[in-house]
Amino acid sequence: MRTLILGGARSGKSALAERLAIESGRNVVYIATAQAGDAEMAARIAHHRERRPGQWQCVEEPSHLADALREHARDDRCILVDCLTLWLSNLLGDTDPSSFERERDRLLRVLPGLPGELLMVSNEVGLGIVPMGELTRRFVDEAGRLHQSIAAISERVVFVAAGLPLVLKGTLS
Repeated sequence: MRTLILGGARSGKSALAERLAIESGRNVVYIATAQAGDAEMAARIAHHRERRPGQWQCVEEPSHLADALREHARDDRCILVDCLTLWLSNLLGDTDPSSFERERDRLLRVLPGLPGELLMVSNEVGLGIVPMGELTRRFVDEAGRLHQSIAAISERVVFVAAGLPLVLKGTLS
């Protein structure tokens, strides 16, 4: 079962994903894509760590998500990826301009065949105004395309606003 959980900043999407991971009854592997580049981001990462149950395995993987998923996915596991938009930012900022396309394609190829349960958290950034900068516009465009591709191969897609889930595809129960 693949689930894509979308929402804005502080919408409650990570909390929903964590709840679904616990409710799965499986061993949980948390794949973190964030990198602490400054004190504010380090504090965000620490907050997420404190919220997670201690028995969850944590894997930090800012770029090679397909490899991490292939390595850790098992029938008896629930993998929680938080978050796809940070992963996208990492790749768009890479010195190798082809890294995003390569890693995106690898991710989209590996997702359909993964065993176990997969929860993927991502920020929906396309609901506001069109950004002024070229890189920011590309980020919004690529995030939208990535979400569409992942939603198409996911059994469940949920949008979260104000802590309330709205199921777009599949069922929440």
